[in-house]
Amino acid sequence: MKKFIALTLLLFSWSVSANAQKAQVVGQSFAPLVKEVLPSVVNISTIHNTPQSTERLDIVSANEFIRDYFLQDEGGHTSLGSGFIIDSKGYIITNNHVIENADEIIVKLADDSQFNASVIGTDKMTDIALIKIDSSTPLPFVKIGDSDKLEVGDWILAVGNPFGLGGSVTAGIVSAKSRDIDAGSYDNFIQTDAAINQGSSGGPMFNMNGEVVGINTAIFSSSGGSVGIGFATPINLSKFVVEQLIAKGKVERGWLGLKVSTNSQAIILSDSQTFKDGVIVSSLAENSPATTAGIEAGDVIISFNGNDIKDAKSFSRSVAETSIGQNVILRIWRNSQIKDVNLTIAPMPEKKATLSDTNKSTYNEKPIGYVEELGIIAEEKNEVIIVSEVLAGSDAFTKGLKEGDIIQKIDGKEVFSIDDLLTYVAYAKTAGGPPVEMRVLSDGMPQTLQLKVVVND
Repeated sequence: MKKFIALTLLLFSWSVSANAQKAQVVGQSFAPLVKEVLPSVVNISTIHNTPQSTERLDIVSANEFIRDYFLQDEGGHTSLGSGFIIDSKGYIITNNHVIENADEIIVKLADDSQFNASVIGTDKMTDIALIKIDSSTPLPFVKIGDSDKLEVGDWILAVGNPFGLGGSVTAGIVSAKSRDIDAGSYDNFIQTDAAINQGSSGGPMFNMNGEVVGINTAIFSSSGGSVGIGFATPINLSKFVVEQLIAKGKVERGWLGLKVSTNSQAIILSDSQTFKDGVIVSSLAENSPATTAGIEAGDVIISFNGNDIKDAKSFSRSVAETSIGQNVILRIWRNSQIKDVNLTIAPMPEKKATLSDTNKSTYNEKPIGYVEELGIIAEEKNEVIIVSEVLAGSDAFTKGLKEGDIIQKIDGKEVFSIDDLLTYVAYAKTAGGPPVEMRVLSDGMPQTLQLKVVVND
């Protein structure tokens, strides 16, 4: 009984102490920090001259002011977002999707002054854009932090322009790190419960030192409003992109010609590997640096230039951010032996134009096996479904699906015919277009891909 009372008292005292600490943190005002950072955060509005109806914009309000705010009378339309100034010369980081295809970009500062911005460069793979405004006086700019130092539970501030209402600040904590939400090849998002709403995209996420540690990018929501699950691109990921955009106006990434998958504990044990983590080479491109150097499918890459490799995404990022022409060393595991292989980084090849680059209206009929919702064309041979073409720019293209891959299952259901494939995709489409899980056999290796379903109007 005494032990129970002692344990109860201990738990009570811990709870009181923890709540007191939380109250102390929450009770502190963020006002000094907000005053420091707000002048460097901007509102971004873009004008698109292509006519767009209110129905396409999903504006249901009968209030004419609200409708006119989002839809211009002359047939153009506006979209809203956020950004932040990174130097006194007027360079601004935002999301690519905020300014994509805009005919005019207008930047509004905290003092209500407005500027027309020019696009320095964009990078769809990370959804980052760099724009610039010209001012006769030096501009306030943010301090750049180190997103790798963030810890789950750290306090953060998200600043943006929700619903076009003007600069707004929300506070929250880091809920998780390294989130993969199937947005692209470089998914490594910071998750937060700070409210991030429509129009806040491209705005900065600050730590308590007033340093930018993330770029507000996406939310999970069934209503379009914040439900406490927001995502930010780590600022460290943007550093390489921004340097490239300033220097070249585009991003040039390194390439070795490898397709890899993350090593698993089961393979580590079965292969008696003497290390943890790493990535497995599943296929190689012809005439690539990896092929020339003698890398083989099935090799396990342990380290890249002396740095341990944790997973496929971190390996891909390490290669991409290495200067073209630089010599690198891969430490690999093959036949229960470790060896080092020297390679030279090559430029990432341009994506080949495919059906998506043609005018689809020239087709009298859609090609047999054309699955528009996934951006692929497939053919059926003896109850085997083979990918014959992948449309450039599609999610399938980005995720690495390629010609010759064999589709085995969709959402766990076996696929034996084109009709099976179309049926399962149509079912997913009626459910609101969630990602489908496609199991494929690629170069003899089984792979599972989460592919977005495009729901056309």
